[in-house]
Amino acid sequence: MTCRNQGEHRLLIVQDIRPRVARLPLLGAADPARVVAWRHGEPVGAAQFLASVQAVAATLPDAPAAVNLCEDRYAFLVAFCALVLRGQANLLPSSRARQAVDEAMAACPGSYALGEQALDPAPRGYCKLPPLDAPAAMPGEPDWPSIPIDQVVAIGYTSGSTGKPSANAKTWGNFHASNAGNLAMLRAVLGRRFELVATVPSQHMYGMETSVLLPLLGDVGVQTGRPFFPADVAAALAEVPAPRLLVTTPVHLRALVESGVALPPVAAMLSATAPLSVELARAAEQRFGAPLLEVFGSTETCVFASRRPTAGEEWSLYDGVDLHPQPDGTAIGAPQLDQPAVLADIVSLSPDGRRFRLRGRHADLLEIAGKRASLGDLNRRLLAVPGVRDGVVFQLEDGDALDVHRIAALVVAPGLDEHAILEALRGAIDPLFLPRPLKRVDALPRNETGKLPRAALLDMLHRHG
Repeated sequence: MTCRNQGEHRLLIVQDIRPRVARLPLLGAADPARVVAWRHGEPVGAAQFLASVQAVAATLPDAPAAVNLCEDRYAFLVAFCALVLRGQANLLPSSRARQAVDEAMAACPGSYALGEQALDPAPRGYCKLPPLDAPAAMPGEPDWPSIPIDQVVAIGYTSGSTGKPSANAKTWGNFHASNAGNLAMLRAVLGRRFELVATVPSQHMYGMETSVLLPLLGDVGVQTGRPFFPADVAAALAEVPAPRLLVTTPVHLRALVESGVALPPVAAMLSATAPLSVELARAAEQRFGAPLLEVFGSTETCVFASRRPTAGEEWSLYDGVDLHPQPDGTAIGAPQLDQPAVLADIVSLSPDGRRFRLRGRHADLLEIAGKRASLGDLNRRLLAVPGVRDGVVFQLEDGDALDVHRIAALVVAPGLDEHAILEALRGAIDPLFLPRPLKRVDALPRNETGKLPRAALLDMLHRHG
């Protein structure tokens, strides 16, 4: 290895005398023929995929990190692994909006942005991936790379649904541990080998755990498109063989159920990112003839529990996970966490400590004039009003003269006016917790995973007077 200067040479000497760090494979199975992805209906084997990764890695600049802006799922997979091979972290802002990208890069000096599209305007130092069509597989047996377990491979940002997005670093060891829990849960339903179609973006931690880590570390092939409309989902599922897993969100799931579209047979469906009602879960299972599973986690913790909503409201913890309820939340220990984390969620544990019920979030608890309610329950009651297609109840930041924080709501209900919605709510909730203002809108400002960033809600409320 050549060195650019004496200072760099000294650094390399220090690194060489450190104890060897434990490593884990970049690809979970050293089988050149294993199908990692389905691209344009054609299988991409592990050897072919690895050739693309190494070719891209050789073109990347020296840097600590890069914002992975790839929209095509295959391009994202290749870019993700190429950055990891170069020792660079994938920066995953909560959206691809220019401000979110700029903020992520500013928080990591010297970073750049990487994508497969020609962007105009492009972020500072933007690098466009070389063409990935028909990459040449490496001759002979591939040299299967391994990654230090303590190498930071991704920095994921929260959605901002409860305030300002926060950064969460993930090492390769963290991801291996979280993937083991997901893989064990899914294999119990689907068997060892299955194919995956996802409607969620790879940049989101739920999308990362399913559409990136499962194909890299498990015997799973991912369809590399980004289906959005119901017909697109059906076409994507038709491109992969059975058994098929559909990874989606409650927003996409409701659209699928209401569309009447016929899907190729799916072995299971998986949902996350927002609360899933039992009514929607039951409708989806009846409509598509497959079990609907739901996973529980966060950007901070990754997934650590799952359930089948139609079978009961209790969540089952993954192996090695333990919860400790506290007055203002819940402490969690998990194999993928370097140290325990504290969630805002309030839970009640089963006697054996392996299952729990969600009781709400400490930040969602409301108290006005000695009476209490929760935002989760208010949202549930709003969505239960006949004619309401979508809606959200949230608390405003500024209090009145008595420091009471008003409750507001944005509602999608084409056949109702605001007065009719309030009258329906009046019979379901205490008048103290009626949302004022309540504004009817054409659509809520949901992001790609169906979440509602708080800043976007406040902006929409302001624009509607």
